Amino acid sequence: MIIEGAEPFLLPGGPHGVLLLHGFTGMPPEMRLLAEALYRAGHTVLCPRLAGHGTSPEDLAHTDAEDWYDSALDGYAILSGLVPRISVVGHSMGALLALRLAAQKRVTGVVTLAAPIFIDEGRGMKHLPPRSACIGRFHPKLRKSLRDVPEFCNVTYDRMPLVAIHELVGFIEHVKALLPKVYAPLLLVHSLHDRTAHRRSLRYIYDHVGAAHKEVLWLVRSGHLVMLDAERRAVFRRTASFLREMGSV
Repeated sequence: MIIEGAEPFLLPGGPHGVLLLHGFTGMPPEMRLLAEALYRAGHTVLCPRLAGHGTSPEDLAHTDAEDWYDSALDGYAILSGLVPRISVVGHSMGALLALRLAAQKRVTGVVTLAAPIFIDEGRGMKHLPPRSACIGRFHPKLRKSLRDVPEFCNVTYDRMPLVAIHELVGFIEHVKALLPKVYAPLLLVHSLHDRTAHRRSLRYIYDHVGAAHKEVLWLVRSGHLVMLDAERRAVFRRTASFLREMGSV
């Protein structure tokens, strides 16, 4: 059963579509404020619900990275039937999905928000048990509610299946190998104080993608949830500006 409010959503607008992809254990509502800003800027915006998300942690435990990517592909296919141009904007794991899409599909531009090529050591990844020992095991997820943000944006799972974390780690390696095939113009957004995706991640992506056009936005007062945190309006403005520029090329 889908959690109330976690449904995918579509905001019909102009001919430049934006596919929004939420993060690991996240849900479409966390992308809603960004979606509305891009809609006001004239875009058609679609935010799918990734497989295993928006239902229960147990459902997530029975999905893998290909399931998540299939959800992104489904969103891309739907948007392709509505608009002639598509850009992809993803947060965290959604940013990894966006990069894979850009390596394998035609996209106008890509915006990565806190892409996790390297997980911060504070997350304790070195203590992750072997995959075989993770079946049926969960880890509590702590996420502070951000101030001045609608409550529906803060909905997330309260625990993470350890086996799904293994899937995420493997997917990171898969995406790293695909980066040289990412030729679409790129905007990389990251916070210096991200305690989930280490800031080295941005430099790695910047150095390894095949794209000639690369832009960077560093944030100094935000955490991992850059689309909801203190500098979210700067993220909205820069994302809209980047997409407007790419759509006019």
